Amino acid sequence: MTISAQMHANLLIPTSPVFIEPACHEDYQAISAIYNEYILQGDTTMEEDLFDADRIQRWVSGFHDREKLFVLKNNEHFVIGWGVIKRFSDRAGYRTTCETSVYLTKRECGKGYGTIIKKHIFEECQKMGYHHLVARVLASNKASIAYNIRLGYEIAGIQKEVGIKNGQWEDVVLMQYIFK
Repeated sequence: MTISAQMHANLLIPTSPVFIEPACHEDYQAISAIYNEYILQGDTTMEEDLFDADRIQRWVSGFHDREKLFVLKNNEHFVIGWGVIKRFSDRAGYRTTCETSVYLTKRECGKGYGTIIKKHIFEECQKMGYHHLVARVLASNKASIAYNIRLGYEIAGIQKEVGIKNGQWEDVVLMQYIFK
């Protein structure tokens, strides 16, 4: 199915209906499949081990009450993406800071769906009292850096050689969004 989109304020706005809801157990296999696309690609996440529904279940069962996992579904109710809000730290002084991530199935990238789910995450973060949002992006992932900048994130710094992926040192760009 081809989905047309319009340009609006430098962001793609999809014209096909989608909806966002909290992830449930029935979504975990689709979430893991989407994440595995990026793990296998090797240039988006520092994760190296593939996920399955049980691993997602264990991950979510450890969530704090201010952490949430959402799915983005198309009009056929298929999961085409997911987004997460994770506490930045369990230390009380960081209670207004969280980390966000968004992943879309590769065939739906570049159609504006990431913007839809990220804006939903912004709203949820505000409801939960977060003030400072963090995104960690591999420095080589120029598309993700540009996407976050379009949504209002700014580069806070770069962690040099913070991890190893595919036998190579990787730098990570720390990005931040601060609610005004």
